[in-house]
Amino acid sequence: MPMYFLRLRRTLVASLLLPAAALLATAAHAADPWPTKPIQLVIPYPPGGSADLLGRPLAVQLQQQLGQPVVLEYKPGAGGTLATQYLARAKPDGYTVLMVLAAHAINDSLYPKLPYDTRKDFAPVSWVANLPMVVAGSSKLPAKNIQELIQAAKAVPDKLTFGSAGNGNTGHLAAEYFSSIAGIKMTHVPYKGSAGVVNAMLAGDIDLTFDSISTSMPHIRSGRMHALAVTSAQRSALAPDVPTVQEQGVAGFDVTGWYALIAPAGTPAEITQRLSSEIASTLRQPQLQTQLAAGGYVPVGSTPEALQAHIEREITRWAAVVKSTGAKVD
Repeated sequence: MPMYFLRLRRTLVASLLLPAAALLATAAHAADPWPTKPIQLVIPYPPGGSADLLGRPLAVQLQQQLGQPVVLEYKPGAGGTLATQYLARAKPDGYTVLMVLAAHAINDSLYPKLPYDTRKDFAPVSWVANLPMVVAGSSKLPAKNIQELIQAAKAVPDKLTFGSAGNGNTGHLAAEYFSSIAGIKMTHVPYKGSAGVVNAMLAGDIDLTFDSISTSMPHIRSGRMHALAVTSAQRSALAPDVPTVQEQGVAGFDVTGWYALIAPAGTPAEITQRLSSEIASTLRQPQLQTQLAAGGYVPVGSTPEALQAHIEREITRWAAVVKSTGAKVD
């Protein structure tokens, strides 16, 4: 056979084999099980805070169900935006997820130039849990309830100090929102995480804080802090004797911390759906429910679609609060 025809036949055979090989590779990739290696769960605040207290037991239960380690990676800073930027740049393969709080929605309007798009750069996974917050006073604050706090703040505008776990933190905006509704002015003192706030409260460096009930209650029980109110519309099972802010005359005030898992945009839907399902199953485990209840957490366990709708509502809500209060990054 002439050399020309031999070469032509080889070219034709090769061209037919390439698509078949590509299809086989695609099928093999689609059949790859997930997960096959450790999953990184990024926490946007330092250890010891409410995100960490939820993330630790959740990771333990998840790795038992998934058969792979779930490793906590702490990336605190800039109100959670450093960790969120890290996630936005991560590979969308299901092996990096981030625990976000209400600050994720708050930051969208609080920071003028974020290095990511809150709506477009992430894939929702699951709304994991809610957690009431408590208005706690230090030994420095004589006020024992909300009305006494309002009277004290009006007597000395800008003199009372409230600490938060960082700019844009839910506690920061909750206090700004409360001040706006109550018609008072207080001075914000941001710290690097809840541990910094707790230490400042115990030392009497600040007057009060709007912080998660899980981190504040041990010190309230010990008598080193005192609870003025919980910020949610209903009382917390963890502190049933502590009245809500609304009960004490501040109508319409309702702030509840929430925690969710998100992944980078482009993460395959089958992975986010699987992880969402596993989280829901995990949250039904009696052992985890007991652990979460001890910290005041209320399990949710939503679909990705329900989480996305929740985030959209929260972005809209907190944008209005930022605008009406004039809250800004200190």
